[in-house]
Amino acid sequence: MTSETVISIFLGVGLAASVGFRVFLPLFALSLASYFGLWDLNENWEWIGSLTATLTLGVAMVIEIFAYFIPWVDNLLDSIAVPLAAIAGTAVMVSTVANLDPVVTWSLAIIAGGGTATAIKGASATGRLTSSATTGGLANPVVSTVETGTAVVVTAASIFAPILAAVLVIIILTIIFRIYRSLRPKKNNTQS
Repeated sequence: MTSETVISIFLGVGLAASVGFRVFLPLFALSLASYFGLWDLNENWEWIGSLTATLTLGVAMVIEIFAYFIPWVDNLLDSIAVPLAAIAGTAVMVSTVANLDPVVTWSLAIIAGGGTATAIKGASATGRLTSSATTGGLANPVVSTVETGTAVVVTAASIFAPILAAVLVIIILTIIFRIYRSLRPKKNNTQS
């Protein structure tokens, strides 16, 4: 495996993690990066770097970001975005991974790309639902701001410093895992 392949995997995982926070922001960033020649995409995915794709993804990104600031609409979006994140996370991995057999590329894309995006989107949707239930949606714009900011940071790191992005993804997944473990009901260790 070449260093180019490893870096492309880090790029894909970082963008997939960002998709878990905002579906269209990392796709738009990848489109921009391809359009301006910062990243070469796999041959069948070069269309993402077209002007049409860049403009379309840019509009979708702006609509998505603003829609997440509307309490209760954000919960509705999450119900749509969880499966969409799995698809988009897989797509960004497939479009960026270089020099691997197609079977390996797709397997990696489904597991690492789609899996990472789905795990993060599921956790953020649960967090927003909890926020809606406990604050009547008043704290949801704060949650949305944190998610959008995280998506921007991880996306930028993915494009300009993919190794840093991989580290950020590990940190994010570790935080999600710890929160999940702390919320799980504790087993009673009583003996009869």
